[in-house]
Amino acid sequence: MQVSRSLFDEVMVPNYAPSAVIPAKGLGSRVWDQNGREFIDFAGGIAVNCLGHCHPALVGALKEQADKLWHLSNVMTNEPALILAQKLVNATFAEKVYFANSGAEANEAALKLARRWAKNEVGEHKTQIIAFKQGFHGRTFFTVTVGGQPAYSDGFGPKPADIVHAEYNNLASFEALISDNTCAVMLEPLQGEGGIITPTKEFIQGVAALCKKHNALMIFDEVQSGVGRTGELYAYMGLGVVPDILTTAKALGGGFPIGAMLTTTAIAKHLVVGTHGSTYGGNPLACAVGIAAFDTVNTPEVLNGVKQREQLFREGLTAINAKYDVFSEIRGQGLLIGAALNDKYQGKARDFMLAAADEGLMMLVAGYSVIRMTPSLIIPEADIAEGFKRLEKAVAKMVQA
Repeated sequence: MQVSRSLFDEVMVPNYAPSAVIPAKGLGSRVWDQNGREFIDFAGGIAVNCLGHCHPALVGALKEQADKLWHLSNVMTNEPALILAQKLVNATFAEKVYFANSGAEANEAALKLARRWAKNEVGEHKTQIIAFKQGFHGRTFFTVTVGGQPAYSDGFGPKPADIVHAEYNNLASFEALISDNTCAVMLEPLQGEGGIITPTKEFIQGVAALCKKHNALMIFDEVQSGVGRTGELYAYMGLGVVPDILTTAKALGGGFPIGAMLTTTAIAKHLVVGTHGSTYGGNPLACAVGIAAFDTVNTPEVLNGVKQREQLFREGLTAINAKYDVFSEIRGQGLLIGAALNDKYQGKARDFMLAAADEGLMMLVAGYSVIRMTPSLIIPEADIAEGFKRLEKAVAKMVQA
């Protein structure tokens, strides 16, 4: 069967606008399209491919599990799910794990659990959820409403109620909203889609203190920042706070769909049998790959390597900026890096992304004026250097345009 970009327009719902390039093969941090053209991958499938493409540990785990057991549903449990859950419990604050298929589903479970916890522990009045402007928590109707970007949630009819938004990194804005009626606060410990915004420790610790004061649960959405992305296994570990609920996905399966919600026994007990579920959550194939990804990432070598590679990315962006003057700020932490375009290039992040693709570099945007890079956590230094050569060519063309 002949597969081309035009087939997308014929058979797919038009909610995406993919590029003309159709990747056909990947290995490490390099990708080849149908015509054999090579790309350096600074995108990582939006922070998903934490070990690059076709990492042997993940491929081996998938092949081995494929010969054993594919699916059961949660009428029964399975060995890979229990092993991965135990590893997550051992490595984090959590005592209990719930598996889903995606970050949105993990966040949906977290929000439902928070509401159920508040109802059971305090009363029907404790329903308010506070989130933050420019946040992003998924595309279910509940999570997209909690995410602080109306463009994603408007136009679908009445929204879930009692959800308000404060300004990120503004403790006074948050304090003005929280009360004893607040059941939960959901935030990213490093905003991704909203522009790669790093919080101050004072802000995060202030949010935690106010949550404790008002008996509200603090939910950390670590769908993008988790599993080594910031150089910590989870970003909360470098912020001096411990959330009540944490969600993780994207890199958790290294490219295989899986999500999870982590919490304590005292909170988890409110999701009794029948209150929530997922047909595919805890799927043996996904969890087997998740075990391999988790074991590979959760090592000093990989986590320290993330911080070393961060410096290479910062140096590369700084060098380009010194020559072409296109960025106002380099943002982010670990290998979740953003370069904010200066006033001259506002609104042109997508143009920079497309120009980079023309030069054989895959990268992302975070809003209209920030380019985003979320490469493999183990991207070779040679690929970083080659990627920046290609990015410089793209930037030069943008400046000359």
